[in-house]
Amino acid sequence: MLKRMLVVAAALAFAVAPAAAQAGSHKDIVDTAVAAGSFKTLATALQAAGLVDTLKGAGPFTVFAPTDEAFAKIPKADLDALIADKAKLTKVLTYHVVPGKVMAADVTKLKEAKTVEGQMVRIDASNGVKINGANVVKADVEASNGVIHVIDSVILPE
Repeated sequence: MLKRMLVVAAALAFAVAPAAAQAGSHKDIVDTAVAAGSFKTLATALQAAGLVDTLKGAGPFTVFAPTDEAFAKIPKADLDALIADKAKLTKVLTYHVVPGKVMAADVTKLKEAKTVEGQMVRIDASNGVKINGANVVKADVEASNGVIHVIDSVILPE
């Protein structure tokens, strides 16, 4: 029963987060993602990489945030190895972040964007929006210091 209540609470938090954000949310990117309930692996990875304080900073940031299901596509041994390698993990996570607040209407006009990691991500808006082949499944989840676009795969720098 408690587990079911937690699942319902997480689902409600995710459903309410975008509406709260549009009403002028005071939650930063990290708190918004945690409240959504579907970014536990991302939150763990951010903590392991020491990036939580950065993404709680002033920003603004645009984060292409992989869901727990996106991280589940990575074999467990590979994911565990990635989380254990702070330098590589930091490189992967910062590849999911673009400086500035880039809303969906602006993303669709771009062909690429430079990430905090330093490399470019490819943007394809010809059939939905894809970031390096990962589908944007939810866009414009606003936070006090930027915006989150939810993606269905982890994207990897070259």
